Amino acid sequence: MPQNAPLRVTLNGIARKGPGFGFRFAGRDVTGFAGESLAAALVAEGELALRQTAQGDRRGIYCGMGVCGDCSVLVNGQLRRACMTAAAPGLDVQPLPARRGVVAADPAPTAGKTLEADLLIIGAGPAGLAAARAAGGAGLRVIIADERKSPGGQYFKQPGSGFAVTETALDAQFAAGRRLIGAVAATPARLCSETSVWSARTEDDVIVADMSGPDGPLQVRARRLVIATGAMERPWVVPGWTLPGVMTVGAAQTLLRSGSVAPGRRVVVAGNGPLGLQLAAELLMAGIDVVAVADRAPRPGLAQAGAALAMLSADPRLVAAGIGHLARLARAGVPMLWGHEVTTIAGNDHVSGVTFAPTGGGRPRQFAIDALAIGNGFQPQAELARALGCALGWHDGTARVVRDDDGRTSVTTVFVAGDGGGLGGAQAALAQGWLAGAAAARDLLGHLPAALAAEFDTQRAALARARRFQGGLWRLFAAPAAAPPAGETLLCRCEAVSAGAVDALLAQGLCDPGSIKRATRLGMGRCQGRYCAPLLAARLADGRVPAETDLFAPRPPFKPASIASIAAGPPQ
Repeated sequence: MPQNAPLRVTLNGIARKGPGFGFRFAGRDVTGFAGESLAAALVAEGELALRQTAQGDRRGIYCGMGVCGDCSVLVNGQLRRACMTAAAPGLDVQPLPARRGVVAADPAPTAGKTLEADLLIIGAGPAGLAAARAAGGAGLRVIIADERKSPGGQYFKQPGSGFAVTETALDAQFAAGRRLIGAVAATPARLCSETSVWSARTEDDVIVADMSGPDGPLQVRARRLVIATGAMERPWVVPGWTLPGVMTVGAAQTLLRSGSVAPGRRVVVAGNGPLGLQLAAELLMAGIDVVAVADRAPRPGLAQAGAALAMLSADPRLVAAGIGHLARLARAGVPMLWGHEVTTIAGNDHVSGVTFAPTGGGRPRQFAIDALAIGNGFQPQAELARALGCALGWHDGTARVVRDDDGRTSVTTVFVAGDGGGLGGAQAALAQGWLAGAAAARDLLGHLPAALAAEFDTQRAALARARRFQGGLWRLFAAPAAAPPAGETLLCRCEAVSAGAVDALLAQGLCDPGSIKRATRLGMGRCQGRYCAPLLAARLADGRVPAETDLFAPRPPFKPASIASIAAGPPQ
């Protein structure tokens, strides 16, 4: 792709409906289109740096899903996350300075509302939508709360409302998401979009959840809860990982699939796992120059034949899709670097280059780029489950919620479905979400309705197949353990706390997360420790299996909420 090629692209079956509109960013006129997030519109206009740290470093879009807070900007004087805010005509958007003065106050919240429900579902991705389909279809009063403007989550990313969609031309993932969203819309389930759940607790066997949304404070009291918050990508922590233009694979895919915007003109995709292959193939289809793709796993060979056969027997369709991605990359001549990992990321105000090295040692390779999409596997978003007292286990150094096949946790009124409790992929999330919704219906109705009973065995079998597939997949993509970050490499991107600063405190005998947090501000930033807390826990564990005491205590607000909204509260 030429260096001056536009970042707004065209995807099969998806087209912008109308002309663009103007708004301002940092004092200059920029263009947006209906259906784009502010993040997508700004990236398309070449604006990568959206806020500044107290140390003067610039930050940009990183997670693309409202977790990291590094895309925070001032919109008409009010603090907003660009990835969760729609672009609109006439907005005055300013980069978030390191130290803000007086800004426009959020509008005074309207009087809070309290809603009663049989089932509250937090998250409208595959697991949450599947749970709503089952429970709503059984006649339960269902409320779904989701931070995004549209349902679908990270997997079923849907184009914004400003795009015209030709159903017959959509890829299978888009189409499956639209079908499921339509099926949920046909039930009485109520979707509360752009709504953040910032607190949850139990009161006399009732789940009480406090939220903030476009209509002000909201409290939902429900007899059962399904947490379907999904997972977030684990960071790959090397020098330069906080530069604007460096983002997770999921963030780059959200820009592309939801906003028809490419993350850059010369893109490298790196990390570990099949999502990177999918993104690289999709970028190629959109006409973007994919400079290289790298995976920390060694090139698959005969030793992985058993894993490949397990995947093939469980889901041949997904295996065929993966082979198709690799074939597309090979036809385009994109270097596929198996057994390579990113060692340094170069740039000043934004990324300009990346260096790879073989995981077993060897000659490094460098590439000039303007965007890097990098992932290092996933970790569940389990804060709500922890706060409610659900038991935890550990796998591969990551906390997981202990639960049954239907997602029921040690707190019997709480279910955790999908990747929010432990990683299993979208197909497992769909099956487990449905089973959680069906189990909630059985609890509250005293029996399993006939329509659900007829589908029950099918969903149990789908969950088992998905688990077999995932087991084979991660044997195929097994990567060596990563060396821990050291020296001046930042562990905490929000508060700019280095690995060396933490190690110095550990050497002095500080050995609990609270003390290190107070001494360094690690975990006090916009992501609330979601990225740095697991890195600190691994250091505290020092080779043993981590424990919950190695993590920060889960405390509300779990997601950003204005003080005015919290203070207003629901009616008594």
